[in-house]
Amino acid sequence: MLLIKINSRSCVKYSPVVTCIRNSQSDTSVADSVKSSVYPPILDVSVVSKWQRRLEHWHEQVKQLPTPEEKLIKVNMPRYWGFKCLMVHEGSVYYNELPQAQYITRTHIINNSSLPSYYDNLMPPEKLNSLTEDLKQLIEDGVAFELRNQKLMLFSQSSGQRTEETPDKPDQLDDFVGSAVSKQVNRLMSSALAKDYPHLLGVEIDYDPRIEAGWFFGGIDMTRETRISLLKNNLKDSLNEPIDREFQYLGSPILQLRHQHPLKEILTMTECENPEFEVPVVKFDPRTFGHYVKRRHLTTLPGFWPGDPSEFGFMSYHKRGYLLKRPKDLNDEIDALKTQAVFSNYAWLLSQACHLGFSTFNDITYPLVNQMIITNGQYWSFCVYQLNTTAVHQRKADENPKRNLCWITEPIKLYEKVENNKLIEFNDEVIKNLIKFYVNTPEERVGVDIKPYLGKEEQRVADIQDKEKRIWLEKRYKHLMSARPRHLRMPELYHWQKIYKFMFKTRPMDKRRTPWDYGINPFLRRLDNHCPGYIPKVLRPEGKAKKIKFAKTYYPK
Repeated sequence: MLLIKINSRSCVKYSPVVTCIRNSQSDTSVADSVKSSVYPPILDVSVVSKWQRRLEHWHEQVKQLPTPEEKLIKVNMPRYWGFKCLMVHEGSVYYNELPQAQYITRTHIINNSSLPSYYDNLMPPEKLNSLTEDLKQLIEDGVAFELRNQKLMLFSQSSGQRTEETPDKPDQLDDFVGSAVSKQVNRLMSSALAKDYPHLLGVEIDYDPRIEAGWFFGGIDMTRETRISLLKNNLKDSLNEPIDREFQYLGSPILQLRHQHPLKEILTMTECENPEFEVPVVKFDPRTFGHYVKRRHLTTLPGFWPGDPSEFGFMSYHKRGYLLKRPKDLNDEIDALKTQAVFSNYAWLLSQACHLGFSTFNDITYPLVNQMIITNGQYWSFCVYQLNTTAVHQRKADENPKRNLCWITEPIKLYEKVENNKLIEFNDEVIKNLIKFYVNTPEERVGVDIKPYLGKEEQRVADIQDKEKRIWLEKRYKHLMSARPRHLRMPELYHWQKIYKFMFKTRPMDKRRTPWDYGINPFLRRLDNHCPGYIPKVLRPEGKAKKIKFAKTYYPK
């Protein structure tokens, strides 16, 4: 008899080769099971595809979180020290920047120097003319009163009685007067029209609010450092892939008005996909225009905290004093105002969308509209902006069919000059545009889920029942939004270290003191990569929990 010794490991290895005779009935059942089987998809295992799937997983995690505070924490999770953000300031507009501002925000500007035709149908022309006549004298007296205060202020300044609030530069004086006139006009318009338009009674007003917005944009050419890093790591296939760049907007309007219902859309989102709404493509690095890079966390604030009932923008007043600091030979005042309007409107509406549960990765499902006024008291520019998309990251920067739309008028003179405390050649067109903005009634979106990506029971951190988790998340969120530095100093690689220790390696005997000496990039550290807070023994609970030395963290998963 022939004896065969079989190794158990070889059986596992060669077991698929074993065949057996089956009857026809079993063959049929096997064939049916094969047809009904569901197999997982075959994934591309290239480096680019793996990296793309990791990003998509991150975006989906942000989408699934129940509160806007957790979503904003999750967006900042990849970087402990923050991202290298390209800073955009409202009062800093650079030469020939308008095309890239449109590209970065995916905005098309309607070049007819007028408001949308939607505003012509808000009321009959006879009623508009009647309201204009009723408000004309009221607005004229209010503006003249503020301008008279300006003259008194300048007189006291020339007499040597200058106070801390007295501006001493032309641009600051321009902003000071524009701010005073805007607040006076808003007070008069609201009080005069509230009787016939009760929605003005429910408007919240914020003075000098803090407006910040951070987003990812994927259409800018990659930097030289990124290209060299990809080549060093044999990632040539990634050279043609879009790299997200982080943008951070910082601004502060004169005042802003908010309501509990959104403004009605000007055009539907389907109409905003019209390819005739062209968006310029400018892939240059924004630093070539004058922007600078700063490492910080992305902060997104619309001037109020999550949970405020008046969470939709109604109108905002903005300054234009920065125009006096620009060289006169540039002759680009109109383009500068358009650039300011594009960035300011996009940032405020994006920050509102983030509080509603959307994000720079998860696109909005319905349009948001804002009405904007840029003025210094004499010149008035009226702007309407409709936000249709926030998804401008990676390939969506060029492939997204939606466009954001902007309508803006040229500067309109309210008056020609002031004589004997009266405005000469008062312009009624400014009053008419103001009336159109104020009587535009916000409406509740019937049949639209306003917050589709927020939780049903927990829509903000204050709704969380777990007290410890609620306090921890609130504190962490407020700390991130404050943009304060960490308690530890940010690591820095000095120029002499980069040149002598890493580029030319002429100091091999130096003691290793920095993370770079060990091949570690400290800026890739994650937000949750730190030691939790230590709990002293006297503060620990009794029982088994007595052994727990460190406090629990509640970072979003």
